[in-house]
Amino acid sequence: MRFAGKTVVITGAGSGIGRAGSLTFAREGATVIAVDLDGASAAATVAEMGPGRGAAMTGDVSNPDHIERIVGAVMEEHGRIDVFFQNAGVPQAARPIEEISLPEWHRIIAVNLTALFIGSQIVAPIMKAQRSGVILITASIAGIRPRPGLSADVASKSGAIGLTKALALELAPFNVRVNAICPVAVRTPMITKFGFGADEADAEARFAATVPLGRLCTPEDVADAASFLASDAASMITGTAFEVDGGRGV
Repeated sequence: MRFAGKTVVITGAGSGIGRAGSLTFAREGATVIAVDLDGASAAATVAEMGPGRGAAMTGDVSNPDHIERIVGAVMEEHGRIDVFFQNAGVPQAARPIEEISLPEWHRIIAVNLTALFIGSQIVAPIMKAQRSGVILITASIAGIRPRPGLSADVASKSGAIGLTKALALELAPFNVRVNAICPVAVRTPMITKFGFGADEADAEARFAATVPLGRLCTPEDVADAASFLASDAASMITGTAFEVDGGRGV
């Protein structure tokens, strides 16, 4: 078990990628702190992980006080953070830029980008002092190869990739690695939020038709990528936008 004795914090852990990531890291021996805005869903994820595999915490990733509280509690209990997987995010329904309200823009940027700055700013000193650690960020292939009608989402995800690269350079002297994971559309109920189909099946079919491998990502596809990037097998990988996209970015 390659994460035995490691402490892993995962945001957005109540569903989708965060849930799959929590189960994967726990299965590989980590103690997982599952964080979600919905405390009940985080607790459900922890219950799936099995006894003694971790704990659930409730918090808003865009609120510095919440992240300070969560990180402080983890450090008090475990004394270290080995992997900080910043996965929480919100979608944007596809439509022309003139139809996107300023409050919606601010919310998307706050959760998908500013929260990454907040979390990294809080956890970086801990990892620098440890002289080890991995920060993972869930970005998107949209940050590399945009789709029309998703201007706010694309801005947040391309910003996430830029932040990843900047942090990778800054933290490399402390043996701290930072990588972004860039999935194509992931098969979760959130897919309907993007507005590319009348219902979940229709949206999935439309997205899948644009992917060379002919299918969408699963949460487990992204969880496996996260597990690899956080492991010693990826010890020479930092600053990457790691595409898990079935070839769409080619």
